[in-house]
Amino acid sequence: MMPENFNLMLALPELFVSGMACLILLYRLYDKSCCPNLMPYIASVSTLLLTAIMLIGDYQTGARLGFNSTFVQDPMAVVVKIAIVLITALVFIYGARYNSERGYFKTEFYVLGLFGVVGMMLMTSASHMLTLYMGLELFSLSLYAMVAFYRDSRVASEAAIKYFILGALASAILLYAISLLYGLSGSLHISDVKAAVAGHGLSHLGAILAVVLVVVGLAFKLGAVPFHMWVPDVYQGSPTSVTAYLGAAPKIAAFAMLMRILVDGLAPQFENWQDMLIILAVLSIAVGNIVAIAQRNIKRMLAYSTISHMGFFLLGIISGNNMGYSASLFYVLIYAVMSVAVFGLILLRTTKTTESERMADFKGLGAREPLMAFLMLVLMFSMAGIPPFAGFWAKMSVINALMQSNLTWLAIVAVLLAVIGAYYYLRVIKTMYFDEPEMEVLIPAQNHTAIRWLLVLNVLALILVLPWIGSLIDLTRSVIQ
Repeated sequence: MMPENFNLMLALPELFVSGMACLILLYRLYDKSCCPNLMPYIASVSTLLLTAIMLIGDYQTGARLGFNSTFVQDPMAVVVKIAIVLITALVFIYGARYNSERGYFKTEFYVLGLFGVVGMMLMTSASHMLTLYMGLELFSLSLYAMVAFYRDSRVASEAAIKYFILGALASAILLYAISLLYGLSGSLHISDVKAAVAGHGLSHLGAILAVVLVVVGLAFKLGAVPFHMWVPDVYQGSPTSVTAYLGAAPKIAAFAMLMRILVDGLAPQFENWQDMLIILAVLSIAVGNIVAIAQRNIKRMLAYSTISHMGFFLLGIISGNNMGYSASLFYVLIYAVMSVAVFGLILLRTTKTTESERMADFKGLGAREPLMAFLMLVLMFSMAGIPPFAGFWAKMSVINALMQSNLTWLAIVAVLLAVIGAYYYLRVIKTMYFDEPEMEVLIPAQNHTAIRWLLVLNVLALILVLPWIGSLIDLTRSVIQ
């Protein structure tokens, strides 16, 4: 007999994506046409778009529990899932030509990507520690395989091995933390863990150790300093289409994971994990921004940029109130849009034989491709937090949350470090408009008008959203509450 709140339909989006991933994998076995991998690509993108439509209908239904209270569908989960599937669809579209020219345009690539999306969606809706861990591992295993997709590349294989070993270590630490929480509470339901941790108090050694291990495991997954050593190598070594996948949607899922395990489960230990997150955030912003200055590979530069952005994202969680949590959600949504656009532009500029990932590859771009240079200019300004672009308002929302929480000193430190970080973003603009190219740079001869216009819309969204920026912030606040 099924439990009363089993509610299979509650996880219909996850079931739909999982089922389609299996069907797409089977389809490849029977398709004998000249382009056997084209249909899986189209089906994958269509699956994600249909999933987004399905999720929109769940937004107004409120919070509902299912699967014996191990799965929750609430407004925050719906908004985060919609963002995940739409961002992943953009990654698939931007990376299609790149994958095709390099032999990555295979059914398995999109199947792994879809299963990764399922994992992120499960993390987002977890109300039970094992649900959260299962989603995290499903996503991680899919990504390990995607990073190693170019088997003939020594750099990609090295990146995959580093990512796998450190990812497995982080998973083991997080699993040990979950076992400690089970020992303290006798349950793995996040609500039960919260009640048990509250009963033990702030000074209970077992609870403190569990909190430390949880924060360390999450910091590894986020790539926060000092657990960031895998990020630059994986960003640089992965195929650019995989780097785009890694650099956008997972950051949104990371926000949901932190909300579920820290805010929902370990809120009574807030004073303990707040101090640890402050150290992680300041170190991430400082190291990410300073080390990025020395990078000459733009993918590696964006890796350190991601580390600094994850530090900024943590500042909202540190605030410890709904205003700070909503600011973090707003920040990570804007960051995902910026990140997928940057990698989309890099993918669009690659050729069949060359990668456009060195800083020198962008020299003279303003004269050769004014539209692409303008799009990159908007993205760099927005990532640097220069007004009036959306990235500025994202940073302002986090800073404002810190000020409201009487963490003025931390807000000042974050602003000063952000000013340092603006240097390497502005250097990209200087390279495009003021440097002469070292040699004639090959530009893709094919006419990819549709993808170019999609990229234009993606970038202009960072400007066109400005009249509704207040409404978007209000949306994030409503879903958090």
